[in-house]
Amino acid sequence: MESRTRQAITACLILATLMQALDTTIANVALPYMQGSVSASQDEIAWVLTSYLVTSAIMTPPSGFLATRFGIKRVLLVCFAGFTVASMLCGAAQSLTQIVLFRCLQGAFGAPIGPLTQTVLFNINPPERQGRAMSMFSMAIMVAPVLGPVVGGWLTSDYSWRSVFYINVPLGVLAFIGALIFLPDTKVDSRFKLDWFGFSTLSIAVGALQMLLDRGSEKDWFSSPEIIFEAVLAGLTFYLFLVHAFTASRPFIRPGLFKDRNFTAATLFITSLGITSFAALSLQPPFLQELLNEPIVTAGLIMGPRGVGTIVSMLVAGRLIGRVDIRLILFTGLVTMGWAFYAMSRWNLDVSNTTIMIVGVVQGVGQGLLMVPLSTLSLSTIAPQDRAEASGAYNLARTIGSSAGVSIVNSLFTHNVQVNHANIASVVTPFDRQLNATHVSAFWSPFTAGGRAALDSVINQQAQLISYNDDYKILMLATLVTLPLLLILRKSKKLDAEVKAPAQ
Repeated sequence: MESRTRQAITACLILATLMQALDTTIANVALPYMQGSVSASQDEIAWVLTSYLVTSAIMTPPSGFLATRFGIKRVLLVCFAGFTVASMLCGAAQSLTQIVLFRCLQGAFGAPIGPLTQTVLFNINPPERQGRAMSMFSMAIMVAPVLGPVVGGWLTSDYSWRSVFYINVPLGVLAFIGALIFLPDTKVDSRFKLDWFGFSTLSIAVGALQMLLDRGSEKDWFSSPEIIFEAVLAGLTFYLFLVHAFTASRPFIRPGLFKDRNFTAATLFITSLGITSFAALSLQPPFLQELLNEPIVTAGLIMGPRGVGTIVSMLVAGRLIGRVDIRLILFTGLVTMGWAFYAMSRWNLDVSNTTIMIVGVVQGVGQGLLMVPLSTLSLSTIAPQDRAEASGAYNLARTIGSSAGVSIVNSLFTHNVQVNHANIASVVTPFDRQLNATHVSAFWSPFTAGGRAALDSVINQQAQLISYNDDYKILMLATLVTLPLLLILRKSKKLDAEVKAPAQ
């Protein structure tokens, strides 16, 4: 393949990857604006994030089947076009239901872009250029989460929240035209089949579980017939998926993969990391904008350094693998992230932007120290012919963890705000001498309508602050509770040898 053609293909595919990865974070800082526009509560507006993640999780594993059955070029063209149209529909949406539906379409069309882009870049480059190509691909994956909050804040501030979706249109069109002109066709195997029963049961189980987590707080959990139905449906379909996986000749995900201790531990680790990292990203924008009254652009800039810490630590971790015990790198990453969440759990309304950025950088460093070793560890002892399937299962676990984490922390936040508000309000009475002081009663008098409204606003603010702190404590515990998984990994010398020389 000519050098210019290779460069053109690389450019359009990296652009598409950047576009798809950008949408995992670009909407975060715009959530409060969307919330007001469509009259949604905080746990409801989180569906904008979780719907995208869930459909991405469901559609990532079948990427290999689609490419084999229909050809990589055809699948990528459909994905580029579908993602672009879905982005336009998200921008034009007039209700929460419409936004969530169109975000599902975005996730479905966007899911195959990453795996297939990685495959194409690997295939079109000779061995001596494959490392550089994978570095460019990884950089796009790493840079997008950094740019997301900053770009999203700028677009929402200067235009509207709808612009965070419309920005995908020119990017998608350019990627589509480039792939249509330069991307070569690949062989198609019409005989290749997908385990539709396994795929369907797992998809229904994931979707039902996500609906349960998203709507549980609103419906008062298991006092609602809807939540009971979703719980039964999730449990039943997951049971059928497991039975089918252990009995079918070619199941959707082979249980035999989990006989590998390193792969199993890495999958559990990445699930926990998905829960904590995305949950933190969903909590920070409303904390900055609603509690600290930061402008949306400032909120995006405050969140940006977190990604810088991730990029730097990923580069460092890549050099350390094979030289330092991989378990030590993972231990350092877990402890670093745990400390960051502990620091967040102690924030108050006087916390400075500098402190938030420093803690964000530390959290990003911890995340980077986990991501690179886990990506290497997950496939290092898997046979080459099984790596595509193992990669799909690994990324599925990460995405499910991300969507579940966002739902759980937002549900807990909503519940805890109500509890904390009631607890604080129960000790605020007209007989409190402090409220009767002249300099206080002028603003927070319990005897006037305006004073009671101002007092309720302060109580609600404190209730929210305590709820954020409680969520960060839970994320700290969710991070540290995975430390015993390090014991599952094989001993240092053997493990390092396997990482340096993967199974053949």
